[in-house]
Amino acid sequence: MKTYNAIVVGGGMAGLTAATYLARAGRSTLLLEKNEKCGGLVSTFEKDGFLFEGGVRALIDAGIISPMLRELGIEMESVPSPVTVGVEDQFVHVEGQQALADYAAMLTRLYPESADQVKRLIRIVRKVMKDMEILYAVENPAFRGLFEDRQYFFRHYLPWMFKFLRTLYAIGHMRGPVEPFLATRLPNRSLRDIVAQHFFRGTPTFFALSYFYLYTDYLYPRGGVGQLAEKVARKAEELGVDIRLNTRVTGLDVAQRIVTDERGEQYRYTDLVWAADLKTLYRIAKTDGLPEAVTAPIEAEKAKILPRRGADSVFSVYLGVDEPPETFRRISHGHFFYTPSRQGLGDIHTAELRRMLANWEQTRREDVLAWLDRFTALNTYEISIPVFKEPNAAPPGKTGLIISTLFEYDLVKRVQDDGWYQEFKEAVADRMVRTLAESVYPLLRDPAKILFRFTATPITIANTAGSSEGAIVGWSFEDEIPVTHSLLRINDAPKTAFPHVVKAGQWAYSPTGVPTALLTGRLAAKALGA
Repeated sequence: MKTYNAIVVGGGMAGLTAATYLARAGRSTLLLEKNEKCGGLVSTFEKDGFLFEGGVRALIDAGIISPMLRELGIEMESVPSPVTVGVEDQFVHVEGQQALADYAAMLTRLYPESADQVKRLIRIVRKVMKDMEILYAVENPAFRGLFEDRQYFFRHYLPWMFKFLRTLYAIGHMRGPVEPFLATRLPNRSLRDIVAQHFFRGTPTFFALSYFYLYTDYLYPRGGVGQLAEKVARKAEELGVDIRLNTRVTGLDVAQRIVTDERGEQYRYTDLVWAADLKTLYRIAKTDGLPEAVTAPIEAEKAKILPRRGADSVFSVYLGVDEPPETFRRISHGHFFYTPSRQGLGDIHTAELRRMLANWEQTRREDVLAWLDRFTALNTYEISIPVFKEPNAAPPGKTGLIISTLFEYDLVKRVQDDGWYQEFKEAVADRMVRTLAESVYPLLRDPAKILFRFTATPITIANTAGSSEGAIVGWSFEDEIPVTHSLLRINDAPKTAFPHVVKAGQWAYSPTGVPTALLTGRLAAKALGA
């Protein structure tokens, strides 16, 4: 059995980052990844000459990605990924922060009786955008040797710190869920639905209302989002990381510091970085032989973490369309958030869905399909068109579309358990495509235009990414969050009660995304002295 200074479980962006920095610091490092390639939800794949994203559709730099790549000596060419926001036949192309005024005008046209409410919303969003400017005003110190660059420290970082602390105070007053926050300020239910249904249920208010600022920060790597994972994995291997793919970890003996994979092969570690699903860690960890003083806090963490749930998941439809990109370019940018109706979802995706799941045994298949009709007709869709950003992402004269919407894992799981998963997938895809064909993309009414179609569901994400409940951003915001979720305490994110074990990734800090995955990976490596 070989012993490594550090073993990293999980080859998503957090695991790749941790492994790379550990190896750079001279630690013998093993990275175990259950899939055939690293990257997790940061992946790009090819289908019949079309490039598609398997997870995130674009990246947000957040003062983290660029300095990390520079620090590691990784070159990655990227292009801006501008956003369009649309409701019915109204569209706003977000090409700078001045587009907020266009967004306000669009909402006022849609809800003329609520013009004052729109003004109130825009004032709040504008303030959040100013706070975001402060948060992103400097490169993250975890990826920059501030004390080595004294000029940068005194000229940029020190003045920023005082503004940052004031901004944290403002953020602290907007940590509650966005739905009740908007309810007290936007009495028009449809208006606040159109704003809120872009986000995971219970999303912290500040995180939700920062979206308009984040839209201006989207970037797309040449060759697809998966280039980020590929380039970091290549750097990790250059630095000596032993990357073992198709290796699922099924056992962990904490006292002996031994990791076991599904084939029974064992690996010994000095330190362990857990960058996979956190609930899995607490399910498989064996603590026999540890003193009670050590196991007691582990059991307390376990009791806190295992009952918690992942956030909403996503249902995606992938289309190859026999239509040139110019047809779609006349409508939107390549990252398009579209809502086909100003009515809003109301209680369809909340109270109605919960009642249906609570009474599942009495729920007929026809009831589920009727609910789907309303859900798909009124929901908000994230549409990605890779060929707008990467000319080689589709054959000449053709266009690939990725159409996604937030979706409840439990619904798909109940359907799967009842044996009609395949039928359900097609039913959802049919309704999503039909909704867009009857609104923004009438060309999709012609079946001959669709060269192929396939789907990815919350079950797909749970199986491939390994995340509980198919969650794509970690913990549900509707329950008590069992990990660090304060920016002031983010340095604590790697800590666990397990001796010689730290954590990283979307389950280590909430809310999370690609930049936070990178940051927690870096912090985990720092916690181990790298």
